Amino acid sequence: MTSQDIFKQIVNKKSFLCVGLDSEFDKIPSCLKQTNDPVFAFNKSIVDATAKYTIAYKPNLAFYESLGISGWQSLEKTVNYIKENYPEIFLIADAKRGDIGNTSKMYAQAFFEKLPFDAVTVAPYMGEDSVSPFLSYPGKFVILLALTSNKGANDFQFLTNPEGEKLFEKVLKTSQYWANSDQMMYVVGATRAEMLADVRKLVPNHFLLVPGVGAQGGSLSEVAKFGMNKECGLIVNSSRAIIFADNTEKFAERAEEEARKVQLEMEILLKEHHII
Repeated sequence: MTSQDIFKQIVNKKSFLCVGLDSEFDKIPSCLKQTNDPVFAFNKSIVDATAKYTIAYKPNLAFYESLGISGWQSLEKTVNYIKENYPEIFLIADAKRGDIGNTSKMYAQAFFEKLPFDAVTVAPYMGEDSVSPFLSYPGKFVILLALTSNKGANDFQFLTNPEGEKLFEKVLKTSQYWANSDQMMYVVGATRAEMLADVRKLVPNHFLLVPGVGAQGGSLSEVAKFGMNKECGLIVNSSRAIIFADNTEKFAERAEEEARKVQLEMEILLKEHHII
């Protein structure tokens, strides 16, 4: 998949929504708990209800790994179902991997060979040799953690060197020597929307994966104001606000309603920025 493939979806669906499949077992509606695989049954229903409004899905691996073997089986069934039925949708492994080269090579094989993901989130702390194994797969993306929205981001990401350069800025600048915008994206938290203007100065053409809209309180209009480029350049994630909008038998209907609300807001923003 290429950046242009993603952009085509944005234009066709009038949306830049990513639905996070943070499918926490305890929050899955009780009506599904007696099925053979409640996590997959939940994900399948959410995907079928929201696919027309979203350009990407992002399973957070913690919610699957915590369940052991059964969680990995649910994840595999989920991603295979998405690729078989909605092949145009961008599929992100929210794994936040980051280790030495040989170990990263094994992680890359897991997500890009054993599972049909289009992208994986990667932590840049260990440098180029921890990221490059993921970049050896044509048509696959690394989504590098650049500027996150959690409180602890202040511990390191805003540290400044003697030249006045912040650490997250150094990550953005240096990583562009590793790959171009057809293999590299960046995570930038929505609750730091005003910082997107600074990010865009350094990476004007790259897609940004922006979590934090919805339950975490990020403003979609602010994200668009500061982060949108001429081809949108944004993939905005919402998880809990959509997938857990309801915990009754009508959970999928409510998820569809919430996804539709976000899509309609995104359509307005895309038109205001003359993208559609």
